[in-house]
Amino acid sequence: MDTPHARPGIFPTFFLSGFECSTFLWKDQGRRDLVAETQHREHALQDYGMLRELGIGVAREGVPWPLVERGGSHDFGLLAPVIAAQKATRITPVWDLCHYGYPDDADPFAPGFADRFAAYCRAAARHLQGELPGPWFFTPINEITFFSFAGGEWGWVAPWGRSRADRERLRVALCRASIAGVHAIREVLPDARMVHVDPLIQVVAPPDRPDLAEAARQETFVDAFLAWDMLAGRERPELGGAPEVLDIVGANNYSFGQMEYRAQGPHQALPPGSPGIEPLCTLLGRVWERYRRPMVIAETSGMGRGRPEWLCDVMNEAMAAVNQGMDLHGICLFPAVDMPDWHTGQWLHNGLCDLAPDGSGRLCRQPHPPYVAELRRWQQELNRVTTLDDDPFSDPGDLGDVVRAARRLRPVPDRDWH
Repeated sequence: MDTPHARPGIFPTFFLSGFECSTFLWKDQGRRDLVAETQHREHALQDYGMLRELGIGVAREGVPWPLVERGGSHDFGLLAPVIAAQKATRITPVWDLCHYGYPDDADPFAPGFADRFAAYCRAAARHLQGELPGPWFFTPINEITFFSFAGGEWGWVAPWGRSRADRERLRVALCRASIAGVHAIREVLPDARMVHVDPLIQVVAPPDRPDLAEAARQETFVDAFLAWDMLAGRERPELGGAPEVLDIVGANNYSFGQMEYRAQGPHQALPPGSPGIEPLCTLLGRVWERYRRPMVIAETSGMGRGRPEWLCDVMNEAMAAVNQGMDLHGICLFPAVDMPDWHTGQWLHNGLCDLAPDGSGRLCRQPHPPYVAELRRWQQELNRVTTLDDDPFSDPGDLGDVVRAARRLRPVPDRDWH
């Protein structure tokens, strides 16, 4: 077997992280700002310092479009604390420009929506260009496929659609806007890279409903890819998609992405051990064979005490994917700090740090030691740094090390996720 040559990765570290930054209009609570709910702005230096100490050199971070645009102008002052923290820690952001939220007076179905989004993206790129040295990474619109379900069919978030037709219209509108946003960003920052994020899913029919098998297959093998297909120019080429627009494919991986089909409303997550579950390596392979673009696992996390075991499973699957020749550039442990369940408000305990009130209204950051220990173990397996250099890009991550580790470990893809 050939010895893998040194090959710089796209990112300075193989492990990434990020911060929950949704700004949707929620069905029964109005505008929400998850950065405020987790107090990330107030704790930005501590949050980024924690990532630096863990050897994580990249973080997904949000620009809150509904909060920065007023009357056609843009005020990015809300970003000051996170930009200051990024400068202090030398951590590279992947800027998420629309995380389920758009301004109150915007309409994604209006003819001017894409142009308005592009103008905002252009303004954001100019502002960030003046604040940080780069390199530049953006996710114009997060999880277009899931956004289309949540806002187009399930009625969770604006625009509160309630039909498949609404979902399909919203997906096209968001893809049109995202493509316009890519071009606007690159007018300012020609070398900017895009990370287009959507979930990995596997949908099966209930055992007693074989009549739903075709609908489940449609969601798994067609609907799950339509947004990426439009961005890549494979579908609706008049929107302006192209492989260089799609650029880096960000595939989110959670246990609830493997589901049993329901005709109405969200599907039902499959329980551990279900025969319908497919290995993560298989799901990644579907994406790789379709696009042949650089890939990252853009979000993944377990819950509660299962976090270290989940990371171990994901890493074994990722190493199996690397052994199959997939161009995997990183894994984003998301979120860095805990986040509330959107529906119940209960803390999910899915972050590298849990959050706990200190009695004065502040949320204390409490690292989860078993999760951190599992991260450290995998950093050593992959010959990754465990703390960042003064300049993380001075010694870029070598994907050859990742390939060598995958060949040494030789994991077998496994359906049995717990």
